[in-house]
Amino acid sequence: MPTPQGKLIHYPVLPVLDFVTWRDMVAASCEWQQRLRGMGSESMGEQAMRRIYLVLCALFVMLAWSLGMAAAAGKTTVIKAARMFDGKSGKIASPGVVVVTDGKIAGTGASASVPAGAEVIDLGDVTLMPGFIDAHTHLTVSDSYDWRKDLIDSLQEPIAEMAIASTVNARKTLLAGFTTVRDVGALYELDAGLRNSIRKGVVIGPRMLVSVHAIGATGGHCDRVGGFRQGLFPESSPSEGVINGPEEARKAVRIAHKYGADVIKTCATGGVLSLTDDVDTPQLTQAELDAIVNEAHALRLKTAAHAHGAEGAKRAIRAGIDSIEHGTFLDDEALDMMKERGTYLVPTLMAHVGVEERLAADPGIPPAIQAKARAAIAAVENTMHRAIAKGVKIAFGTDAAVYPHGRNAGEFYQLVKVGMKPEDALRTVAASADLLGWGSRIGTLEPGKLADVVAVPGNPVEDIHVTEHVLFVMKDGVVYRDDHAGAR
Repeated sequence: MPTPQGKLIHYPVLPVLDFVTWRDMVAASCEWQQRLRGMGSESMGEQAMRRIYLVLCALFVMLAWSLGMAAAAGKTTVIKAARMFDGKSGKIASPGVVVVTDGKIAGTGASASVPAGAEVIDLGDVTLMPGFIDAHTHLTVSDSYDWRKDLIDSLQEPIAEMAIASTVNARKTLLAGFTTVRDVGALYELDAGLRNSIRKGVVIGPRMLVSVHAIGATGGHCDRVGGFRQGLFPESSPSEGVINGPEEARKAVRIAHKYGADVIKTCATGGVLSLTDDVDTPQLTQAELDAIVNEAHALRLKTAAHAHGAEGAKRAIRAGIDSIEHGTFLDDEALDMMKERGTYLVPTLMAHVGVEERLAADPGIPPAIQAKARAAIAAVENTMHRAIAKGVKIAFGTDAAVYPHGRNAGEFYQLVKVGMKPEDALRTVAASADLLGWGSRIGTLEPGKLADVVAVPGNPVEDIHVTEHVLFVMKDGVVYRDDHAGAR
């Protein structure tokens, strides 16, 4: 189905025979049963015939279903291209071949076994890559570059309107090549609802892991009523993720888990876009962070800490946090701790791009936020140079919503700009899969993994910008974008 942007979208439906075909077959088999039912009084023979037709009707439905399942189970698609970057070796291979069966990768490379009758999608002079993974998004947030407008909209928009807008963000993200995201902070459980709707096929979007709400201190970066007049809103509580003390911290984790969190996100320091804190100050005690991480891990949930400043980050690292988000002002001690413990850094460099664009576009941004933003932009490159040199694990994440959704792939260039080799920047996708705990399922093009495949023009190792021009997207073996479908 062509979309307004002209991209080819295949909406997934039940894995059976063509719906119209089997519907008509079942209807025909059941027509006699309906006719017999309308005959009025029935003889014993007619009653027996009606029962027979009822049984045949049911059997026909079951047969149509089973045949459809068998057809879907046996379907194989071969994607061909000039090149392939499997995400594991770190090298470009030629030609690119990915064999997909039952929504999973069955083989890769020129030597892959291709069954007779397989559908072939030949994409030509492109590079096949694993579906991109963004470990730091906010798909339920739709900010513009107008501070006051966004503030008023956040107070006036009905929740249903926010939910509908989030489906647009999800679609943009998927069509940009991002087949999986970790969403780290939302209001009103919108992220859980969006995740569930995508799972059910109600809307299209990336596979999502969600945090429901972030957990932070009263008046801190995660306190959404910070900066408003006292009494205008009820004081925030653990049910919204705002805590004071270890026991409230545990309660907030349990509440997030109760309402569908896949990951626990906490705010260990101040932030750039919040009004009531300095960007690098610690906001949770060691005991509070210990409680958050301990409770989350006991529930088998991964953890992520928003942390610009070094002291707050070090407290989170000591607590056993799985990833540090942003890390703008990390000192050498914090980076060494991360290297030693295997803690991931999710640098969200696209957030700095978005903040720069906001500063240029909107003079109405409060002066305190402008000052914090400029300090963060000035510090991030030096921090990244040191993190790369020390061999800290770096995962791909962008802070989508601070910049417009759909531009996530710009992070690849930003990683190269601060010193990563292009092939290492591309391999941050696999690092994100490992961070999410899904390294055995996604992140590389390997047999047995989910068939998440994207294609970009040219060679991304030679020109990293081509990742921003995705022209083919497959998720779970379903094609959602194929820009050249009409030309084949």
